[in-house]
Amino acid sequence: MTYFKLDLEEYLSPHFVHRSNWLRAAVLGANDGILSTASIAIGVAAASSTREPVVLAAVAGLVAGALSMAAGEYVSVSSQTDLEKADIEREKQELEEDPEGELKYLAAIYEKRGLTRETALLVATEMTEKDALAAHVRDELGIHELNQANPIQAALASALSFTAGGILPLLVAIFFPLKHMEYSLYVFSILFLAVMGALSARTGGSKIWKAIVRITFWGTAAMGMTALVGYFFGVNL
Repeated sequence: MTYFKLDLEEYLSPHFVHRSNWLRAAVLGANDGILSTASIAIGVAAASSTREPVVLAAVAGLVAGALSMAAGEYVSVSSQTDLEKADIEREKQELEEDPEGELKYLAAIYEKRGLTRETALLVATEMTEKDALAAHVRDELGIHELNQANPIQAALASALSFTAGGILPLLVAIFFPLKHMEYSLYVFSILFLAVMGALSARTGGSKIWKAIVRITFWGTAAMGMTALVGYFFGVNL
């Protein structure tokens, strides 16, 4: 009989779910950058006869949006991290106070997932002997290294992705003819959003056309509403 050593890193192929954290932040930031900046510029362009207010509005929206995204992501991830740390400390205390009860609870989790009672208890015992806290954090609390994020990294990623997306409609506002500027902003922003939707779908392993239709529909709705606001409430700037 021939035996061989299994190298898990070579055997296991990367899954799309492993990309979920950074992909979500990057797509959300870039899409929001395109949509927010373009919507503001379209609203002003619909009520303006000069380029300066449109460019100024786009720049202001870009800067404010990037800072807002960074602050929001930092606060959100920090709050999540604080909750996770509090749960881990509580779990550590429970393991010290009632190790037998925690072992039974871990075995019950494995049994509920489909193992027999004997196998579940054996697995729980071996996992506890190796690293009890890690086993409970992963299988009881559902905290895994794949879904953990660094607040500063998340904030920077969101700000940078928003800026990268927002620059695109800003360039349209700067270089394209002023006449019918709102239509140029709309067409190119929809194109940018469609490209982003296709890239995110391909990276995430989902259907490309479904992502494109979804993102262009909501993009059209958002920019259309801001254009109406500019027409109905704007004055000739």
